Amino acid sequence: MPVVSAVCIIFVFSIMFVMKKIQEIAIAEYDYPLPDERIAKYPLAQRDSSKLLLYNKGVVSEDVFSNLPKYIPQNALMVFNNTKVIQARLRFRKETGALIEVFCLEPEQPCDYQQIFLETKECVWQCLVGNSNRWKGGVLSQVVEVGGKNVTLSVERVGGPAAVNHVRFSWDGGVSFAELLEAAGELPIPPYLNRRTEESDTRTYQTVYSKIKGSVAAPTAGLHFTPAVLEALTAAGVEREEVTLHVGAGTFKPVKSELIADHEMHEEYIEVRKALIEKIVAAGGEAVAVGTTSVRTLESLYFLGELVAENPAVTQDELHVNQWTPYNREHSLTTVDSLKALLEWMERNGLDRVHSHTQIMIAPGYRYRIVKAIVTNFHQPKSTLLLLVSAFVDGDWRTIYDYALANGFRFLSYGDSSLLIP
Repeated sequence: MPVVSAVCIIFVFSIMFVMKKIQEIAIAEYDYPLPDERIAKYPLAQRDSSKLLLYNKGVVSEDVFSNLPKYIPQNALMVFNNTKVIQARLRFRKETGALIEVFCLEPEQPCDYQQIFLETKECVWQCLVGNSNRWKGGVLSQVVEVGGKNVTLSVERVGGPAAVNHVRFSWDGGVSFAELLEAAGELPIPPYLNRRTEESDTRTYQTVYSKIKGSVAAPTAGLHFTPAVLEALTAAGVEREEVTLHVGAGTFKPVKSELIADHEMHEEYIEVRKALIEKIVAAGGEAVAVGTTSVRTLESLYFLGELVAENPAVTQDELHVNQWTPYNREHSLTTVDSLKALLEWMERNGLDRVHSHTQIMIAPGYRYRIVKAIVTNFHQPKSTLLLLVSAFVDGDWRTIYDYALANGFRFLSYGDSSLLIP
């Protein structure tokens, strides 16, 4: 057998071995005791007064979040997710009295987020339906007051896959769907809070820099930031930029399988401006990510660049990062070369921003390409977000979580935060 062929065979088997090793990760190894009283049911009155755990190359300490700018390297590029949580939960009552809950997940027709919120007559969403077995068919309606006038909003199931329903919304009055959601919808807070949404959540469950509507869950690492902290970052020489990843209900989907190979990652919509990609290239292909949503967006850029480098004729509709893309082959492009390929593709296609979907699974064994530091909250046991953190700190996640549990940190969406520098 020629030497080159033998080397290729060995290399292929090496890739297969690595992927198999990652897929055989047992989620039970990423469990930890989380008493209900450690889950923050409400945020602190002052966002930036939360505790900040500092993990710097294996050393753990703590501070207050308002002091975060002291720990971000000068001239760093810090990336935030500017998505805004929509009031995605609507309730309708049948004539029989049965309560039907319709939870908007993702636009179906039109499939563009900005366009669907501007619709003034009808649209179709992918939805979860609560009490689904009581709604076999037919139209449900309710009267909603929007801007001082009554609008009749109707919903009808129009198909879709088994787990997700396609629901058509139709209404009169000439108001936008965005206005309808504001008037009739309810902000969906995480199920593990075990309480109903309250008026205060409409303010506290949004970041101060949220602006692009589309999420059904907040990018919670950003909830700690205040205008004062953002100004202090700028004063410290940190450049701030934004991406958009609309968080779906799948972010709360528990890993029920024993091995992560059997867990299907949820798909998420991302949008990144060309100007940001240029700044990442100028920064040597490095950035600080605020939240795991920003992590998934930034890391997906590498694989999008690789895709267009190998397939220059690919269209924007064909851009997609699959769950196992990072593991199923060799990825030899440098980060900067991959991002430059993406920029060249955008230039050829006259695009000032890239739209895509990602299902990226970041688990131990993953090699980070862009993200060099992460601001993030403390995540649920046996979750894909905990796998992401473990991959970032080279498996040392228990050091972080043991410290947080032993030192009074508050957990999950409304809890405290951490800055991770591996």
